[in-house]
Amino acid sequence: MVWSFALGRIAGTVVRIHLTFVLLLAAVAIAGYVVGGLAEAADALAFVVLLFACVLAHEFGHIFAARRYGIRTPDVTMLPIGGLAMLERMPEKSGEELAVALAGPAINIIIAGVLVLVMMGMDDIHSVDEILSPGGSLIGRLTLANLIVAGFNLIPAFPMDGGRVLRALLATRMSYPGATTAAAWIGRVVAVPLAIFGVFHNPLLVVVAVFVLIAAKAESYDVTLTHAARGLPVEATMITKFESLEAHATLGRAVDELLRTSQKEFPVVDGAGQLKGFLTRKAMLGALRRTGGTAPVTSVMTQVPTVHHRAPLDSVLKRLRQRHIPALGVVDDDQRLIGLITPDNVRRLMQVRSAWPKERRAGWLHAA
Repeated sequence: MVWSFALGRIAGTVVRIHLTFVLLLAAVAIAGYVVGGLAEAADALAFVVLLFACVLAHEFGHIFAARRYGIRTPDVTMLPIGGLAMLERMPEKSGEELAVALAGPAINIIIAGVLVLVMMGMDDIHSVDEILSPGGSLIGRLTLANLIVAGFNLIPAFPMDGGRVLRALLATRMSYPGATTAAAWIGRVVAVPLAIFGVFHNPLLVVVAVFVLIAAKAESYDVTLTHAARGLPVEATMITKFESLEAHATLGRAVDELLRTSQKEFPVVDGAGQLKGFLTRKAMLGALRRTGGTAPVTSVMTQVPTVHHRAPLDSVLKRLRQRHIPALGVVDDDQRLIGLITPDNVRRLMQVRSAWPKERRAGWLHAA
């Protein structure tokens, strides 16, 4: 993720922290210092850091549950609004998705339970009300925060865990895409009262409601796209009319191609027609400012993976999403570049498929 950096690796998963989280720590420290000096600032920072650890444990609940079903998680990014575990794929069996979705909130409930037991053993704690008081001890506030994290994540709306729990339950009665669509609509319905409540009580809830609306649309579209792509080879949607650059070409030559075509990315190939990399418009313009037009395109190109033209399209979509790359090169049996796959042209294919009569699609794809 942009503006994030790696803290380390836990059980094979890279833990990343977003720059905005660092800014949050600074804001908390300053606010605490203004209110009560160094002691208050230290207490506020300790609470945020410990809550960060609890949220990270929540994410690793998802990660370890997913690992049981053969789903790897390359990295997890910590944001001010929570964690984001990048699973290679979402489980599509309802039982598996239910287990993975519930694993995170379960960790927070377990942490809260352990903290309650610790505090019950303290001489100065006499009731549950004292334990869960928002203005109480650090451990008490952390207990309450874990219960809130668990409860909030179980709201039945994407991208919260509750949205995935709802989809898993619906998927026992209908198709996975149908369950996703239904869960997304339920999430939209939930977002409306959440936003109204936020207007009068907490503006942050308005932001969450907007986030839910966006996530519901994205999740529904993503699942629909993946299922529509099943059974299709890459060659059904690859771009075959494009301009490429030779490996010895200069940026000046690339500029000529940029101006006379509508392409945003240019494949760079060697004399045998094999893909060496991609030159994006952004990288091209940045290099022009630094070096002028005489620099070779190979000095600023981006390495991108290739796929065989008969590879299944749905697996290629996952690679595009996971790696956040501009395109994939499509190669033949001799590893020569014969096409490109970009998110835009995949979307166009899916739009055409949804409009085309189902009984005529096979003939259209064969003719294409």
